[in-house]
Amino acid sequence: MATTTSSPHSLFLQNRNSHPLNKNNLASFTNLKKINFFNTKRAISVTCSAASAPTQDRTAAQIQSGQEDRVFNFAAGPANLPEKVLLKAQSELYNWRGSGMSVMEMSHRGGATTQFAAVPLNLCTPNDPVDYIVTGSWGDKAFKEAQKFCNPQVIWSGKAEKYTKIPNFDALEQNPDAKYLHICANETIHGVEFKEYPSAKNSTGILVADMSSNFCSKPVDVTRFGVIYAGAQKNVGPSGVTIVIVRKDLLGNAQDKTPVMLDYKIHDENNSLYNTPPCYCIYMCGLVFEYLLELGGLNEVEKMNRKKAELLNNVIDGSNGFYRCPVEKSVRSFMNVPFTLEKSDLEAEFVKEAAKEKMVQLKGHRSVGGMRASIYNAMPLAGVEKLVAFMKDFQAKHA
Repeated sequence: MATTTSSPHSLFLQNRNSHPLNKNNLASFTNLKKINFFNTKRAISVTCSAASAPTQDRTAAQIQSGQEDRVFNFAAGPANLPEKVLLKAQSELYNWRGSGMSVMEMSHRGGATTQFAAVPLNLCTPNDPVDYIVTGSWGDKAFKEAQKFCNPQVIWSGKAEKYTKIPNFDALEQNPDAKYLHICANETIHGVEFKEYPSAKNSTGILVADMSSNFCSKPVDVTRFGVIYAGAQKNVGPSGVTIVIVRKDLLGNAQDKTPVMLDYKIHDENNSLYNTPPCYCIYMCGLVFEYLLELGGLNEVEKMNRKKAELLNNVIDGSNGFYRCPVEKSVRSFMNVPFTLEKSDLEAEFVKEAAKEKMVQLKGHRSVGGMRASIYNAMPLAGVEKLVAFMKDFQAKHA
């Protein structure tokens, strides 16, 4: 959410009108000011080892002599963190204790699940009907949560076909009295992605989308939606941030029992500062937004993602059945590519051998098994090329 205050603690949330997603009829709950975060004064190199001398706290004399850039922060919160802790976190940020990844990249990292309740609480009354299209586990979870706060109906489910398809939009039997139509734009577990979006045929024309796993992976016309929500931890930043984009006319209709922290109007009126926001996580999101712009924007990002997904799917489809992807080709996700082996007893070995080659987290979700390669924005083409080469070598050894 945005802020127009002048407090230094809210610097990264200022100037809501400058954000590229902001439209006059939208309330975006994490609009960030465009800031050149990469223009820093100096770098600090810190080496941590058992034999390192302990980091000493600053003295007043060091501050007065200009030896340090930091100030004494008397804020009520967010407040000081111990300098030793900050320096250690700095040293471990890029590669946490030899794991080969940042602690912010490690599983399991949270998401936008709270919005499963917030959406119906803000958009309808307990007796209002709403429509849900269920194309995977996350859409199903959203539907089940909505049952506590409204009268939802599943108008299409892919469960019978193991969530491998997207419905024909023309064949959907939408309820004209439904308050909204809900979809999950990309299902991370089953690897199914909407390439186009259905039109809501309810009287209010409200389409709601959970875009947690493909947000900022391609251009999206946000004006087609009443609400878009997304957990940041796939393509935008660390876990702890949820982005919510709401049509302005949908604010102020929350049910009386709605917790204050789930009321969209409260957050909009307080510029996303009703409570202390996760400042560092939002700062990281700002860096990522800057990076995406440097790449050329979401049109270029989409091209990169398409290339990676096609490269991976081509080796699966060209393996003569050694590798198999169950998802219908036209709706395969650019973000999450699930696949199995013809010889299922080799799957554990595949994951183990890949890890030896520094390719990790390839085991499929426990509910479906097999393997899954998540190739979000930050996965470089080189990573997919290495995986594809490994897959070819593995097949040659075991076919």
